Amino acid sequence: MHLSKKCSVFKVVLSALLIVALLQLIYLSFLSKFHGNQQRYRYSELFGGSGGKKNGHPEKNSRKERLRFSLSTGGIFDNSGQYRVYKNLIKSDFTTNHKPGSIPSSHVLALATHTTINNLHHLESLVERWHNPLSVAIFAHGQDVKFATALVYALSFFCPQIQSLVDFHLVCLSGEMASFPEQDREHFAGLEDCASVFSRLETHRDKYKNYAISGNVSYPNNLLRNVARGGTESSYILVIDIDMMPSADLHQQFEAMILGRETASDEVFVLPAFEIRHARKMPGNKAELVQLYQVGEVRPFYEELCSRCQAPTNYSRWVNSHVRGSEPLEVGYTLTWVDPWEPFYIGPHTVPLYDENFKQYGFNRISQACELHIAGYKFSVLSSAFLVHRGFKIQGEFHAKKDEENKRNRVLFRSFKEGLKTKYPSSNRRC
Repeated sequence: MHLSKKCSVFKVVLSALLIVALLQLIYLSFLSKFHGNQQRYRYSELFGGSGGKKNGHPEKNSRKERLRFSLSTGGIFDNSGQYRVYKNLIKSDFTTNHKPGSIPSSHVLALATHTTINNLHHLESLVERWHNPLSVAIFAHGQDVKFATALVYALSFFCPQIQSLVDFHLVCLSGEMASFPEQDREHFAGLEDCASVFSRLETHRDKYKNYAISGNVSYPNNLLRNVARGGTESSYILVIDIDMMPSADLHQQFEAMILGRETASDEVFVLPAFEIRHARKMPGNKAELVQLYQVGEVRPFYEELCSRCQAPTNYSRWVNSHVRGSEPLEVGYTLTWVDPWEPFYIGPHTVPLYDENFKQYGFNRISQACELHIAGYKFSVLSSAFLVHRGFKIQGEFHAKKDEENKRNRVLFRSFKEGLKTKYPSSNRRC
C-alpha cells in the first residue's frame, strides 16, 4: 500500500515535469517565431518597397532609393584610373535638407575622415563626441565592397545620429563595382538596432594590420582624404584619421573663435596631437589631458616612431599655457613650418588638396604640409584644442612592407618638392 502511494506521487511529479517541459518548448517556439517575424519585418523595412505607412498608405523608403540611385551611376574614376569613387553614396539628413551652397553660417566647421571597413567601428564614439556634420570616405576591396555597402546602409537606417549628420563615400578598385544589397540576408541577420550594427562591425575590426590589405592592394589614403573633404560644404574642414578623437566642444569653440575674428585665407589652425594608452578614458578638455600627460598616460603623437615629425608643435609650450580650460579658444602662438613637421589642422576649404600619388605608408600628410608652407600659409596653434589617438604607436606593430613603402614614397616626395617649384614660382620658401 505504501509502495503504491509512492508510485502515484512519482507519476504525478513526472507528469508535472513533462507538462512544464512541454510549456517551455511551446514558449521557446513562440519566441523563435516572434524573433523570426521581427527579423523579417526589419528586413522588409530595410529592403522592402516601403519604409512603413503614412496616412494609411505605404511610405517610400527614400533612403533606399537614394542609395540605389548613387550606385546606379557606377561612380567615377579617380585621376589615375585605378580607383572607382562613389561620392555621396549615402547623404545625411543635414546634407539632403540643405541645397548646395546653402549650408547655414552657424556650421562653419566640418570633420572629414577616412577608413577601411575594419576600422569603421570607431565611428560610433567619434559621432558621440563630434555631434556635427561628418564626412567619411571608406575604402573597400573584394568581398568588403558588398559588406561596406550593406553595413553603411544599415548604419544610416538604424542610427539616428548617423542618419542626421554623416555622409558616406565609397572608394574601391576601378575593376570593382558596388551593388545594392537587395536580397543579401547574410550581412543583415540579427541586425535590429544601431548597437547591433556596430557589434557586427566589431567582428570585422583589425582584419588587416594597418595597410596590409589582402591582394597586395594599395590603400589610397590621400585620395580618401580628398574625397571626404570634397563631401563637405563648410568654410573650414578638419581632416583626421578615424581612430583619432578631437577635444570635446571643439566645433562650438572654434565657431565662436572664428566668427569673432578677422579671417585670413592663408592661415591654418593646428591641433596638437597626442596618443593615449588603450585602457584610459579619452580626455575631453585640456585640463584632463594635461593630467594624463604629466603621469605618462598620454604622450605626443608618434613620439616613439618619429618624434621629429611632431616636435615643431612645441608640446612643452602648449602644455604649460592655458591649462585651466575656462578660457575661450584662441590662437596660442604661430609657427613657421619646418621639415619634417606633419601637423593636423583646421583649414579653409581652399587649402591645396592632398597629392593622390602618395599611397600606403609614408609622406602622405607631410607632402601636403610642405605645400601649404610653399604656398605661404602660416600655422597657428590653438590654445586648448587637441586630438588624441587611441593607443600608443610602437615599433613592430606595423605591416611587413612599411619600410619598403616609406622608401618608395621618399623618392616620390623628392619629385613632389621639385614640382612645387614650378607650381609656386614666386615663392621663396622651400621644404
